[in-house]
Amino acid sequence: RRPTSHPRASDRPVAPCSSRTMMSIAARAFRPAAGVAGRRTFAAVAASPQKFSIYRYDPDQMAKPFMQEYTIDLKACGPMILDALIKIKDEVDPTLTFRRSCREGICGSCAMNINGKNGLACLLYIEPEVQAIEIQPLPHSYVVKDLVPDLTNFYNQYKSIEPWLKRKDTKAKGDTEYFQSKE
Repeated sequence: RRPTSHPRASDRPVAPCSSRTMMSIAARAFRPAAGVAGRRTFAAVAASPQKFSIYRYDPDQMAKPFMQEYTIDLKACGPMILDALIKIKDEVDPTLTFRRSCREGICGSCAMNINGKNGLACLLYIEPEVQAIEIQPLPHSYVVKDLVPDLTNFYNQYKSIEPWLKRKDTKAKGDTEYFQSKE
């Protein structure tokens, strides 16, 4: 489960204070509340290696797709699935291919099937498990390479519905921009 709310220091009134006071406020803000000992901890705190079973397919080699297993230490990795994929690509297997862009769940470029559920790798926490976390490309699309789906059909559908604002009047020749009215 993802945490639904994060304690923030900005929820308190702002007053000038020393750095020692700021440190104690920050420590209290991130201290677990009483009675939450059974809650899940972030993957970076858990002290165990985690296995990832990742779909691999290279059209240049004309071989069948297969699942390849990687093991990484969660202490040296960020808490998200995308962090693990980046760590695998940077330190273990530079041939692993996947899309990523914003890391904030806005663009959707890191969409993939993780443990049988479609989701964004940048928003899904690594849940430490004994069995390997299975990562595959989106099931409804053709695969270009590894975890990269072919988005041609998606972009054609997106273009056909035209989900953007359209002006009724057009810009006069020589005008460089549309100015916002005060209304």
